[in-house]
Amino acid sequence: MITLAELNAADETQFVVLLDGSYEHSPWIAERAWAMRPFNSLPQLKRVLVEVVRDADHEAQLGLIRAHPEITGKSMPTQTRTAESINAQAKAGLSNCTTEEFSQLQRMNTDYNTTFGFPFILALRGPRNTSLNKAEIIATFERRLNNHPDFERAECLRNIHRIAEIRLNDKFGYETTLGNDVWDWSERLSHFSDPGYAERGELSVTYLTDAHRACAARLAHWMRTDCGFDSAEIDAVGNVVGVYHGSDPKAKRLLTGSHYDTVRNGGKYDGRLGIFVPMICVRELHRQGRRLPYAIEVVGFSEEEGQRYKAVFLGSGALTGTFNPAWLDQKDVDGITMRAAMEHAGHCPDDIEKLKRDANHYLGFVEVHIEQGPVLNALDLPLGVVTSINGSARFLGTIQGVASHAGTTPMGSRRDAATAAAEFALYVEKRAAAVPDLVATVGMLAVPNGSNNVVPGRCNFSLDVRATSDAVRDSCAADIANELAQICQRRGLSFTLEETMVAAAAPSAPAWQKRWEAAVKAQGLPVFQMPSGAGHDAMKLHEIMPQAMLFMRGLNAGISHNPLEAITNDDTELCVRAFLNLLDQLATELS
Repeated sequence: MITLAELNAADETQFVVLLDGSYEHSPWIAERAWAMRPFNSLPQLKRVLVEVVRDADHEAQLGLIRAHPEITGKSMPTQTRTAESINAQAKAGLSNCTTEEFSQLQRMNTDYNTTFGFPFILALRGPRNTSLNKAEIIATFERRLNNHPDFERAECLRNIHRIAEIRLNDKFGYETTLGNDVWDWSERLSHFSDPGYAERGELSVTYLTDAHRACAARLAHWMRTDCGFDSAEIDAVGNVVGVYHGSDPKAKRLLTGSHYDTVRNGGKYDGRLGIFVPMICVRELHRQGRRLPYAIEVVGFSEEEGQRYKAVFLGSGALTGTFNPAWLDQKDVDGITMRAAMEHAGHCPDDIEKLKRDANHYLGFVEVHIEQGPVLNALDLPLGVVTSINGSARFLGTIQGVASHAGTTPMGSRRDAATAAAEFALYVEKRAAAVPDLVATVGMLAVPNGSNNVVPGRCNFSLDVRATSDAVRDSCAADIANELAQICQRRGLSFTLEETMVAAAAPSAPAWQKRWEAAVKAQGLPVFQMPSGAGHDAMKLHEIMPQAMLFMRGLNAGISHNPLEAITNDDTELCVRAFLNLLDQLATELS
């Protein structure tokens, strides 16, 4: 074991020796990092090493990748591998491959090297440092063979940083106990899944199904028995509400949480991370016998995704007083009304209006969430501070032309709805790309009853516009609508464009954003500010109290709403410690 004090006091030669093996056969990384001492925390050291690699030229980065051995499934000459690499491959069971597994790995190694020009790199000890199994390794290998070369080179470097992170933890005797607990809870809660998905090993938790109710019961149980909450109940709309009183039981509360429902065949961390992180924080306070000068209310929100009924944000909407009673008459695909589903689950719909929170009793709302995007992953940053949740507007549209014979209609005489839609979609892309933090998407594009020998007479499409401010969003939407009108006029077509949803932007409260920034700095990490392109429960609570969010990096390019959604225990440890820091900041301010 080594210490930061020992590392900071070392001369350059000693420094390189102490970090030997962290990055495979690449002492130049430690040599360049030596001048950046002193390091105040292990995460800061890790970040500096990452930045050294990021600042290196292309050839140096390729050299680092090529310094790693192939995942071979057999013994290799030990002089070509570090002890750490030998240990990782052995723990993953690669020294005990069957003949078929060995042949498959050899074939994939050949294909990979032929395609990319460097070996396949994977952090074999996995996101929780418990080692991937052979099936997971082979599945990842097969998937990544289809990546673009530039992306795959970056993915190799990301895995190399993860390998180094785990090796550094070993050198410093650093334990990610809190991150492991969040990871383990996520695994255990993912055992509950809806019929039709559970049988395939997929995760789907839809509002008020048996799986949804089982998740709620388990969350409430953990709050009471594992974490020491003073109360944990399931309310009339299906929210799980845990309260940990402050030193004064009448003190104001800090509200936090996220949703526990999922999309169909989704991931294990979307929403749920934002419940487990504050739960762990309360557990640590309880273990220390510590009460803060304010209370903490953690809510596992129900039905944020809107999978079963058209309405979204049911749980958080109930707390803000915006739950619309007319929603109770909505029916799911089986014809079951929301009211009937609630009553079947033992809830009383008439009590929903009583759930509205009085903002005067709260200090504010904070939420941690996986980013659900590639930005932090591409920057090799574990945490990002959210500046605003984008305002969004959604539309459904139709372009109407004339269906005609594809062989007999001259090009100049056509009234083609599909080519007009294509021109429209390209404009949408161009308009949104011209403004920072603005995105616009044509997500659905369809020619009803289309045929290969008919000029399309009709094209249906969707449009989604999101921006950090309502003004930027609305300006983009207006320009897009104007361009659509001009395209159709020029081509002799007609169109409709109906706004189906609009949600206001939710900028972070400055004071709360600064607390998150200070919490990130306290971990030895740089502060990175970013908008949220996705909607969150925080944007509902924004309607009645100040809010701010913290994002955590996801693996696999930050993919979400997908089984490949993944996090590491190290990132989660940092997230929990940042949350604890925010709690301490607030306690100091109030004292």
